[in-house]
Amino acid sequence: MTIHGKRYRDAARRFDPEALHSPAEAVELAKSLATARFDETIEVAVQLGVDPRKPDQQVRGTVSLPAGTGKAVRVAVFATGEAAAEARAAGADLVGADDLIAQVQGGMLDFDVAIATPDQMAQVARLGRTLGPRGLMPNPKTGTVTMDVGRAVEEFKAGRVEYRTERQGANVHVPIGRASFSTEALMANFAALVDELHRVKPASSKGRYVRRVSVSSTMGPGVKVDPVKVQAGALAPA
Repeated sequence: MTIHGKRYRDAARRFDPEALHSPAEAVELAKSLATARFDETIEVAVQLGVDPRKPDQQVRGTVSLPAGTGKAVRVAVFATGEAAAEARAAGADLVGADDLIAQVQGGMLDFDVAIATPDQMAQVARLGRTLGPRGLMPNPKTGTVTMDVGRAVEEFKAGRVEYRTERQGANVHVPIGRASFSTEALMANFAALVDELHRVKPASSKGRYVRRVSVSSTMGPGVKVDPVKVQAGALAPA
């Protein structure tokens, strides 16, 4: 049984947890329920009508959030030569090859995103058991295995985030900013995420694609969103 703190219970009493809200209403409510003493992250959770156990129904990729995430993202790049120099120039926090691999094998995981050039993947594969469970393993599907490392570093620093369906429940959890963001900024990010999820809808997905949606802050309760109103293009400002 989940035990929630006093702040959470107080917040939950301030609204109907079963009511369905429009996306904008849910964002405003989640912001108002973010009462912690730090700038809480606002997250969107979407349950999709897919079976992620089937290869042709796995939903995974990255999306650029136009208003950013409000978080300083630390990027590690596995590269050598010109690619390594390009990564450093773009602002990568950690750059290396065998030396960086050795650091990670030694327990250093002080980064949020890992990028690798294709020629480094044979060596980086040795880190699979360390990076994989943490969602940090470079993957071509998320644009983190690339020769254009400079651009990748800049995009992740600017607000590109990864999304993927969980194997159980087909849920996608994506941060769309901070409680201090304006509702307009959060809605711009929300719209970008929704449009991207619809863009990558598997052709084999049948029935309702967006099943459940909720918005919450780090310490706050989930606010339910009417899934009918979460359609591609529907959240964009007029």
